[in-house]
Amino acid sequence: MKSVLVLFISILFISCKSDTKSDGYVINVDAPGIYNGIRAYIMAADERGRQTPIDTAIVMNEKFVFEGNIDNPGQYFLKIDNVQRPLAFLLDNEAISIGFNKDDINASEINGSQINDEYKKFNDGLQAMISELQEIHIERRQAIYKKDTAKVKSLEEKLKSEQSRVLDYGFNYINENPNSFVSLILLEQQTKVRGIDGKKVVKAYNSLSEDLKATPKGKTLNITVQILAEESKKEAALAIGKVAPNFEAPTPDGNMISLNDLKGKVTIIDFWAAWCGPCRRENPNVVKVYEKYHDKGLEIIGVSLDGQSRQQNPRQAWLSAIEKDGLTWNHVSNLQYFNDPVAKLYNINAIPATFILDKDGKIVDKNLRGQQLENRIKSLIENQ
Repeated sequence: MKSVLVLFISILFISCKSDTKSDGYVINVDAPGIYNGIRAYIMAADERGRQTPIDTAIVMNEKFVFEGNIDNPGQYFLKIDNVQRPLAFLLDNEAISIGFNKDDINASEINGSQINDEYKKFNDGLQAMISELQEIHIERRQAIYKKDTAKVKSLEEKLKSEQSRVLDYGFNYINENPNSFVSLILLEQQTKVRGIDGKKVVKAYNSLSEDLKATPKGKTLNITVQILAEESKKEAALAIGKVAPNFEAPTPDGNMISLNDLKGKVTIIDFWAAWCGPCRRENPNVVKVYEKYHDKGLEIIGVSLDGQSRQQNPRQAWLSAIEKDGLTWNHVSNLQYFNDPVAKLYNINAIPATFILDKDGKIVDKNLRGQQLENRIKSLIENQ
């Protein structure tokens, strides 16, 4: 939630329309308070958010100009040495003027190009919603101070509703503006948000016009969207109530064992690794649960993600950890780190991770630790 709000807030700016056209981009920047000789940059962000310069200029008389050409419009950043924050803006092959406010980046003014007009429309609506959220936060703090529990509860429900509106705002804009290049840029940003809903991304992409999809940026985005679509399918197959996908993998002695071999019993699928500190710290609790309920019908199959490049001998590390931690249940591993086929089947991108199955092989819970794990196993064993 917080990362999405930060993403939206970071791209707020004010803009208006200019009819000036150009074969490439021309950016005239007025930067009061910026000294002569200071260097400024247009920065592009990669998939990991790391920014690299694509153009540079020198400040003279509190002004500077960028001139160049880009293949596709997109979001870029204006960075000036000795100014802490960069300014996000949309760049296409047109003339743009920027009034840079070094003391309040969000108060900077951007004039020119149709996509900036459209982006301003988006940002105006978003800013209004964020302002409402801020007012609710203030009211909630006041209610907490006055110990008005009824009002606190009411405001928390309102806050949750408004936060959902903010999260959906970008998707709603995209669905309502399928011909706008701004929609393509916004969707690209959404795909970079950790934990984003893949189904919403796919729906939004499908709503875009065919012309937008045919652009180089649209074609590139399609690859990302298809990956998210596949991940969404995996998540759907791993939802509570679904039968856990079967798998087969090698045991420490080289034999093969499958999940189906354990059918008919309450089962924990435990994704872990010898190198994983949190996994090793949780192992004593898993041992306790296993020893208490194994004779009553509990099975565990540990799937090790050993095989990372820093391990000199992944197999030995795996076997040593099993022995040292007293893990006397079933174990499998392809020793391929997160590329393990079982990990990929279960969409594992972090460990420890657990799936709890009932005797019919259905997923009934995920990622329980400590006492919660024991309580859930106890309930399943007693009611099987």
